[in-house]
Amino acid sequence: MQSLRMTNVIRSEAMAEKAISVRLDADAQRALAQLMARGASQSQAIRQALLDAARAAWMEQARADAERIGNDPEDRALMAEIREYMDELSPPG
Repeated sequence: MQSLRMTNVIRSEAMAEKAISVRLDADAQRALAQLMARGASQSQAIRQALLDAARAAWMEQARADAERIGNDPEDRALMAEIREYMDELSPPG
């Protein structure tokens, strides 16, 4: 299958319009078609996919950070101290 060449416009407050060219392989063409089947234009589907990918990467980094912190004995001890202090500040139940 032949590669599809397309131009996408990305809008941001931080940058003026930016057109980019993308060559899609067969898998990417199928993925784009699937996203567009929900009624999105090519540009909308690509913008949403970029945002979704960035959000997923951010969430994965946050998960990895939380796991790393949760496995650190010093951090766990500090959190226990904070919980104990907060319990002391709470009014009697």
